[in-house]
Amino acid sequence: MTEAVRVRFCPSPTGDPHVGMLRTALFNWAYARHTGGTFVFRIEDTDAARDSQESYDALLHSLRWLGLDWDEGPEVGGDYGPYRQSERGDIYRDVIAKLDEAGYTYPCFCTTEELAERREIARKEGRNSGYDGHCRDLTPEEAEAYRAEGRPSVTRFRMPDQDWTWDDLVRGEVTFGAEHVPDFVLVRANGDPLYTLVNPTDDALMGITHVLRGEDLLSSTPRQLALHGALARIGVGSGEMPKFGHLPYVMGEGNKKLSKRDPEASFSHYEKAGFLPEGLANYLALLGWSPGNDVEFFSLLQMADAFEISNVNANPARFDIKKCTAINGDWIRTLDADDLTTRIVPYLTDAGVLPAPPAEDQLKVLRAAVPLISERMETLSQAVGMVGFLFADEPGCPRFELDPDDAAKLLDDQGIATLEAARSSLESLESWTTEDIEFALRRALIDGLGLKPRVAFGPVRVAITGRRVSPPLFESMELLGRERSLARLASATA
Repeated sequence: MTEAVRVRFCPSPTGDPHVGMLRTALFNWAYARHTGGTFVFRIEDTDAARDSQESYDALLHSLRWLGLDWDEGPEVGGDYGPYRQSERGDIYRDVIAKLDEAGYTYPCFCTTEELAERREIARKEGRNSGYDGHCRDLTPEEAEAYRAEGRPSVTRFRMPDQDWTWDDLVRGEVTFGAEHVPDFVLVRANGDPLYTLVNPTDDALMGITHVLRGEDLLSSTPRQLALHGALARIGVGSGEMPKFGHLPYVMGEGNKKLSKRDPEASFSHYEKAGFLPEGLANYLALLGWSPGNDVEFFSLLQMADAFEISNVNANPARFDIKKCTAINGDWIRTLDADDLTTRIVPYLTDAGVLPAPPAEDQLKVLRAAVPLISERMETLSQAVGMVGFLFADEPGCPRFELDPDDAAKLLDDQGIATLEAARSSLESLESWTTEDIEFALRRALIDGLGLKPRVAFGPVRVAITGRRVSPPLFESMELLGRERSLARLASATA
C-alpha cells in the first residue's frame, strides 16, 4: 500500500445489531488488519428519536464478542474524536456555515405535500421524480417572502450538473447520470444535520481512505463524491477522496434481502442460541468472500492474513443457516474439554439445569461429559438437553422427568420387561464402569432376550436420560453412578 489505510464502521444505534451489518464490520476490520491500517469505529447517533443506549451497548458488545477490536472509537479514543456524532454538533454547524458561505447550499421551503405533488406529476409525465430544484435559484426577496409566511426551510446541497463515475473496489466502474442525482437535504428544518452531511464530513475529518459499505448505499455515492469535493475546496479534511467499495447484499430465505425482521438476522439470536464467536465470524466472512482454494474453515487471524478486497464477490450472498450451524459445529469440535466446559456453563445455568455458580463436583461431571457430547453438538445451547439428566434431582437443579412422547413410544409392556431385565443384570455388578455396564446389558438384553441393540437399549436410554436421543448410553450411566442409574430404572418400571 502506498498510503496508510484508514477504514471505518459507522452504525446507528437503533435496534439489535444485524448480521449483515456485522459482516460489513468484519470486512473493514479484516482489511485494516491485512494492510496494517487503522480500524475506526464511529457511532452515527444523530437521530435522537430512534437511537437508544441499549442498542449502543449492544453494538459495542457484538464487536467485542466477535473479536473485532477497534483502533479508534468509543471507549478507546483517538486523535479524531469524539466518535459519537451526537457529540460533534459544533463541528457540523461550522461545516455547514462554511458550505453556506461558499455557495454550495441553499434554503428549500418546499412542503412535504408540495414535493409529493410534484413527484407524482413528474412520474405521470415520465420524468425523473427526484427533487426538481424549485428553490435552487430563489432571489433573496423570494426567500424572505417564504420566511414571512412562516415556512420552515431545510438546507439543500447544490449538485454539480455532471455525471458521476468512480472505480468501485468491488464492482469496477460505476456511473450515475446527473439526472439521477438531484439536490439533496443536508440539514433538517429544525437545524439537525442529516446522514448526508455528517457521514462524509466525518470521513473527511477522520482521514478515511477506504469506504467499504453495503450495496444499499451505492446510489448515495455520487452525493458523497460531490460533497467530498466541496469539503476539500473549503478546507475541511485532507482533500483526499476516499475509495469506495460496495459489499454484496446478504439475502435470506426466498432470495429476499435479509431484513431486521428476519429471525436469522439478529446478532443476539446467535449468541443466545450458543453460536461461538469463531463460528459466526467464520461464516459471515464467507458471505461474499473466500480465501480461495475451496477453503471455508479459518480463524479471524487467518482471514485477515488472506483478505483482499479484489476477492469480494459483487453478487448477492445467501445466508444459509444450515451451513452457518455446521461451521459452528466444526468450531465446537476444535475446542478442548476445559474450554468447551467453560463456554457451556452459562447456557446450563441460564436454563436452570445447574445452579449459579455450579458446585465443583458438578463441574467435574460436566467436564467428563463434554467429550461425549461435543461430536453431537452444533450449538452450545444444545448441551442443555444433552446433559441435564446428569444433574436432575440434585440441590438447585430441576426434577428428573421422562419425555412423555419418548416414554409412550418405548416404555410399553416390552420396554418395561426390558428395563426389569436390565436392572436385574446391573444390580450384580461389582464395578460400575462403562465396559462392565455395556457387557452386562448386552448379555442380558441381546444374548438373554434376543433383542436387537436398538430395541434393547432404547427403553434403557429413555429411563436413564429421559430422552430417546442422548450422549452414549454406557458412558452416561457410568457418570450418573450406580445408585442413581438403578433408581431411575426402578422408577420407570413402577
